[in-house]
Amino acid sequence: MTESAELPQAPEQARTVFGEYFPEAVRYAELLADAGVKRGLIGPREVPRLWERHLLNCAVLSEVVPEGVTVCDVGSGAGLPGIPLALVRPDLKITLLEPLLRRTNFLQEVVELLGLEHVTVVRGRAEEVLGKLQPVHVVTARAVAPLDRLAGWGVPLLRPYGEMLALKGDTAQEELDGARSALSKLGVVETSVLHVGEGIVDPMSTVVRVEVGESPGGVRFAAKRAKAARPSRTRRRR
Repeated sequence: MTESAELPQAPEQARTVFGEYFPEAVRYAELLADAGVKRGLIGPREVPRLWERHLLNCAVLSEVVPEGVTVCDVGSGAGLPGIPLALVRPDLKITLLEPLLRRTNFLQEVVELLGLEHVTVVRGRAEEVLGKLQPVHVVTARAVAPLDRLAGWGVPLLRPYGEMLALKGDTAQEELDGARSALSKLGVVETSVLHVGEGIVDPMSTVVRVEVGESPGGVRFAAKRAKAARPSRTRRRR
């Protein structure tokens, strides 16, 4: 495959999944295939499979996201899964969190071009924005890091009883089993492996769901969060 690989026509499932936002989904796919490749955000070999492997694979995550909640897409990269999720679910308030400037520039351009008023782009690492971003109901992530490390970044951003939804591959259950000790220390109380997108993507998308109790991030992050939320001495003197 070469860099001249063309974006294929959108499959019929895309019309069903994206509904009235199908034209915006097509525009996003075109941006990924053009600017996304030129800027090194996705590899040219991914262009022929952008719809099935990337856009639809991410969009079906919406099946397990509750209605009307706040979402933070950690390590959003080129906007996956955050942008497809935003196109499918205008009821969500989504933050795309990404540390690299060239990626946040691309994300901001996409958000403006597609008119996604319910999406905000924030440049930074998860550990840097703790206490600065409002805690969210749901954290999403895809191909960011091994589950134990990903949870260390994402779980502390949750509000009490929130959940992290991580798109993973065939070894999701093994990864989850190996991360149980780390997850427990982070205040995780329930875990599960879900399969979404039946009849839309084949194979179905695999999602690891990590649910927290009243202390997201555990004791260590509770102290950090409290410190970050505390007003400064200057403000208290007023």
